[in-house]
Amino acid sequence: MVYDYEYFKKQVLALTKIDLNCYKEKQMKRRIDTLIGRHNLDGYDAFLGKLKTDATLLEEFVNYLTINVSEFYRNPDQWQILDKDVFPQLINTFGQQLTIWSAACSTGDEPYSLVMALSRHVPLSKIKILATDIDKQVLAAAKNGIYAEKSLVGVPADLKAKYFTKVGSSYRISDEIKARVEFKEHNLLRDPYPTNVNLIVCRNVLIYFTEEAKEDIFRKYYNSLAPGGMLFLGSTEQMMNYKEVGYERKASFFFIRPQN
Repeated sequence: MVYDYEYFKKQVLALTKIDLNCYKEKQMKRRIDTLIGRHNLDGYDAFLGKLKTDATLLEEFVNYLTINVSEFYRNPDQWQILDKDVFPQLINTFGQQLTIWSAACSTGDEPYSLVMALSRHVPLSKIKILATDIDKQVLAAAKNGIYAEKSLVGVPADLKAKYFTKVGSSYRISDEIKARVEFKEHNLLRDPYPTNVNLIVCRNVLIYFTEEAKEDIFRKYYNSLAPGGMLFLGSTEQMMNYKEVGYERKASFFFIRPQN
């Protein structure tokens, strides 16, 4: 039997719990076809058969689907808003021990950036970040905490000096920063969301989803936030109907769940 893409998507959902219907089809098919070609397999049927028997290939496939591009303090202007305006407002509203969720955290650059940025406002002992991603491989890399020099370009010099150690041509983040982040596997399209969150950070991820999937995630984020909590999006994301969902705009890429 020669499997078509529709059948392939159903089988991938059963194997990985990843619903390819929620991703832009043209873009996703191109990525999958590239991976099939890389392994010299003959179409979806051969690839599917291999995925069912080869755990290493299955893990590579999931890693390949979940596009991981990350860096510390990505888009520095937005981090300045977080530092100067958002953190003070959240601390004033909720106190020093904020509940923060870094969703689709990739290799950990973002949640570690959050810890360092927040450490300018509260003691490290009061900081705890929940960081989640669907990809086990990037979570393992995040827990390892070793990064190429180019990933650290946006890190303020004082924080780089304080919290990173040079290891060969790479940098290792300090254990005191790592200790403030809890990493967990999580599927944004399927799994339950945490509740009463003060700040959700989800940046440069939703661009790969369909409009319907994005709207569903924005609504779930709204329900996940405590009243007065904020959502911090990346520069590639747009939420045109934020008022319809219930948000108010704090600044570009920052949205509030109102307190009343």
